Parts: sequence; structure tokens; C-alpha cells
Amino acid sequence: MLSTYTYPKFDYRRPPELGEASPRRHPVVVVGAGPIGLAAAIDLAQRGLPVLLLDDDDTVSLGSRGVCYAKRTLEVLDRLGCGQRLVDKGVTWNVGRTFFDTDEVFHFNLQPEAGHQRPGMINLQQYYLEEFLVQRAGELPNLDLRWRHKVIRVEPHGDGATLQVETADGVFGVEADWLLVADGARSPIRRQLGLEIEGQVFHDRFLIADVVMQPPRPAQGRSHAAESPLGGQHGVEDPGVGAGEWPAERWFWFDPPFHRGQSVLLHKQADQVWRIDFQLGWNADPDEEKKPEKVIPRIRAMLGPEREFELEWVSVYTFQCRRMPQFRHGPVLFIGDAAHQVSPFGARGANSGIQDADNLGWKLQAVIRGEAPAALLDTYASERGAAADENILNSTRSTDFITPKSATSKLFRNAVLGLAREHAFARALVNSGRLSVPTLALDSPLNTPDDEAFEGWMVPGAPMDDAPVAVDGRPGWLLHEVAAGGGFTLLVFGGAPIELPDTPVPLRLVRVGTVAAHGAWVDTEGLVARRYDGRPGTCYLIRPDQHVVARWRRFDASAVQAALARALGRLLTTA
Repeated sequence: MLSTYTYPKFDYRRPPELGEASPRRHPVVVVGAGPIGLAAAIDLAQRGLPVLLLDDDDTVSLGSRGVCYAKRTLEVLDRLGCGQRLVDKGVTWNVGRTFFDTDEVFHFNLQPEAGHQRPGMINLQQYYLEEFLVQRAGELPNLDLRWRHKVIRVEPHGDGATLQVETADGVFGVEADWLLVADGARSPIRRQLGLEIEGQVFHDRFLIADVVMQPPRPAQGRSHAAESPLGGQHGVEDPGVGAGEWPAERWFWFDPPFHRGQSVLLHKQADQVWRIDFQLGWNADPDEEKKPEKVIPRIRAMLGPEREFELEWVSVYTFQCRRMPQFRHGPVLFIGDAAHQVSPFGARGANSGIQDADNLGWKLQAVIRGEAPAALLDTYASERGAAADENILNSTRSTDFITPKSATSKLFRNAVLGLAREHAFARALVNSGRLSVPTLALDSPLNTPDDEAFEGWMVPGAPMDDAPVAVDGRPGWLLHEVAAGGGFTLLVFGGAPIELPDTPVPLRLVRVGTVAAHGAWVDTEGLVARRYDGRPGTCYLIRPDQHVVARWRRFDASAVQAALARALGRLLTTA
């Protein structure tokens, strides 16, 4: 098979701990250097904590795998120092289209309004994401990343956990105050500790094909402007693409002519690689279906006889919607697929996992520094547990629509698709995957409820909306500028005099106004005021992970102190 990507091999280093009389102790150990473990380790290291990151492999993931990264995830990756690299390399898209046979029955736009730095979604092969994160990790001197270090045993105890680590040169022990487990869906550590994961395994199989295709060249004397990007006789009409171009959109087919009775998903990735997912059915033989002599005819039927392509990677997958009942077990915290899993429809796996890391990092920092009780970490489990429940609900609904389990369900599904051709009410029922959106932590015990009326959705628990601003005369973006502080932020509209109270953690004061008076950031297009209902005097308290945690119509020092104490978990009673 053709490969457009050169897989790196990361150096193994002989562990210095071998032969030492007693294990070295670390504040934080992270197991698993996939996207989630890397994101968590980088976040903690950027916060000044020493981190040991262990992985049993020495390269990045094979194949495209998690391919879609949502706006919120890109904003988190901006704070980790590699968001721009992903956007530059990836394929930006906002529009998705769903077809029944060859008719378009539904479409959506992930970013219907302007004034955001990041797009609704980008597509990029997971190996690039991991490579960029590894490179970022290498820039942080307090992040010790060890390749070919396999954790073979974990023993939690009252003040941490003891790990046994196997290497080519021998086995050694490690002590951790806190252990973050990011070792994937099959999580050897979760299994070794005998911890349950509950949910549903779906009886269906899908074939993934990463296919390298060059843009079609128009035949002499005619244009491809109105031709399907798939070329062949079974393609659908290309919605307004220019000659020789294919749309950077998400296309999903139910019952297409080239794959009758099943569904197909198409995504454009970097390097002219296209990701195609074919539904196969539960009875398909995974080993047989991965053979080129089986894969190539499926793709040829889809693309037509004239389109040139080469296979880069092929896999067959099943999927499940499951989660651990608890993500925290004393000093051991599970993140990403180790804690929860969803079907791939909706791109909620990696996106949710990176937001796990974002939620956990600042809380663990506050606990380690003695600024917050250990009970604050329980809110990681409750907030991200609620996010997992929301993702599992949406993922399960999508999967049930895409893969109906009975003849009656399929009849209903096809009736909806048929009606959606002509009727708007039916289009709302079409479900080819509800795409990842950030979860609102509305029920978090860290929030301070509103005591006055506000408009808009920037409620306590919501992630911040972006907007253009000007800072010291230069153009910028609200989220980027807020992130520069790294901790809690008090966002104040207007120039009313404010004297910050004494606080247990640093609190940064930021003003937003229509002019650059009193050092204010300028709301250049009025979008900050509009999205935050920011009248003069309005104040927002923002968490380090850029969630709103409290807001008021006027500054009150004692209210800010109380809300900050609440946001740090000081009102919680469990440990």
C-alpha cells in the first residue's frame, strides 16, 4: 500500500532508575502517550508541574483513526501550543451533507456565524495530531516522556500509587502521588484493577479505507464544475464546486447505489487522503474484508472506473458506547477512552478525551499546590461523567438510526429519509451523527448561580465563546488573550473602578470596552458584549479551562471571593 506519511520512531532511553534501592517518587505519572495522555501531560507541565509520561510503544498511531477535531478541541489545543499547526495542516470544514440514495435530504453548518478564530471542524489524520503533541512535549523540560516503558502492575494506596514498569533493560518501580490512566479503550490498568466499564456493544462492522486520490482533471472540452467529486455513474451532484475541486465537507449516504442496503461516510483529510467508511454488517469477516481484492472493488464501485486511487490504510472496526461508573479511584484518575467510549459517528471520542484533560489539569494543579481540597478532583469525575453520558446518548441515537436493529426500525428510518426529501419536519429526524459540541457543566457544584437576569447562553458552566478583540492596538481573539493568564480571570465590561480582593489563587483582571481606556481590550465588532450580554459593569469569573463559573451585573468583592472559593471546591465536603 502507498503511504503519504513517514512514521517516526522515537528513541528508547535506558531508565536511570534501574538498580536503585527504592523507587523514585513523582507528583504526577501519566500512562499512555496517545492524544489524551499527551494533552494531559502537556497541560500539567505548562502549569509548572513535573510529569512522567510512559508509553509501551515508540511511534504514533497507525492510520487515520480519530480524524475530526472540533472547534472547542482546537481552542484547547491552542492553549497547549499546537492548535495552529493542526489548522494549517488539516482540512477545514463546516458543512455536512446527508444523502438517501442519490438525493440530498439534510445538511448542516457547524459555524453559521462569523467572529470565531477557529472553524467548526478540521479533518486531520491522528498520526499528525500525535506527532505535533510529541514535538510540543519535547519543548517542556519538566515533561519526561519515556518510550517502550510498559506498565505491568499498579498498586494504589492511601497516598498515591506504585507502578511496576517493564523495559528492554529490566523492570523498575515508580511511586506516583497521582496517576492519570490514558491507556486506551482496552485499558490494561483498568482491567488489572478489576474496575468495571458498563454500556452497549453494537453488533455491526465498518470498513475504514484511507484512500489517496488526486483531484480529477477535466476531460478535454468540458468542465467538472457540476460533476460529482466521486466521478462514477453512482455519484451525486457536486454542490457548486469549481472545476477539478472536491468539497471539503462531510458526506454521508444511506443506501447509495454503489453500496446498497448499507451506509457510507466520506471525509477529506490532509495530503489528498480521503477517509471512506463502509458499513459491512455484523456477519462480515474482518480478515477477509481487509484484503485489497475485497476493498478495491467497493471503492471502484463508488468512484467509477476512471478515477485513480491507491490504498494507504485499511481496517475493520466494531464500536461500543460504554463508560466507567466512576472516573476517579482515589489517586488514580481515568481519562479518554480508558474511562468512556462512543461510536465514531459524531466525532465525540478524541474530542471528549481532550476536554477531559483540559478539565482535569487545573484542578490537579490546585490540589497539588494546596490551593484546593482533593474533593475538587471529584468534580472532574462528575463534570466529565455528565459529558460522557451526553456523548453516549447522542452516539447511541446516531448508531441506532444508522444501523437499525429490526425490520420495523429500518422501515421507520427509511420513511424518515424519504420524507426528508420534501419536508422540513422530517429533516430534523435524520441522524447520521450529531457532531461533537462542548458540554455545558450546568449542574457543576463549582458554579455560582445567577442572581440577576442575563440573555444568551454564557451561563455558569458554559465554555467561553470567542470573539475578535484588539489588545494594545493589535488584533487578537478573546480566548487566546484570556488563555495568556493561565489561571482564573475576572472579565469586566467597562471602566468602573475595581479593587480585587485577596484571593487564594492568582486572579487576573481583564477589562473589555468599546475604546482602549483604562487598559481595556477593545471589543472591535461588538461581539463580546453581544455574546456575553456585557452591559457596563458586568463581570464574569472564568475558570482556567475557560468555562464561565459565575457572573454579576456589578462588581462585588465579597461575591467574587465566595465564588472563587466555591470554584476551587472549598465548599465540597467529600475527599
